[in-house]
Amino acid sequence: MRFQDLLAYKKSFALAMRIFEISKTFPREERYSLTDQIRRSSRSVSANIAESYAKRLYPKYFLNKLTDSDAENLETQVWVGYAMECQYINNEIFEELIGESREIGKLIYFMINNPDKFGSK
Repeated sequence: MRFQDLLAYKKSFALAMRIFEISKTFPREERYSLTDQIRRSSRSVSANIAESYAKRLYPKYFLNKLTDSDAENLETQVWVGYAMECQYINNEIFEELIGESREIGKLIYFMINNPDKFGSK
């Protein structure tokens, strides 16, 4: 299995790409603040999943990178909240993004609690 085959990776990558597209509509003055932050945190979720999988033979490293991924996922939720409060996205988009992020969080949590199913001891 490749890390690209992991459901958590697929969903987190797709969410990051969706956030990228949505953030293109944010005001220009947000380029180096909210836009940059939300893109970086959302991309870090899948990147950390990939790193964890690459080090799955080392259980502590595997879990460490997965908890990093979980933290980045939660950070993304914060930035989505800011985007909503600043009225850069509507409530429907907010709920969709948060829902997707929560689902990703559950998948990461499953990986953390079942490392043996992913080749870690």
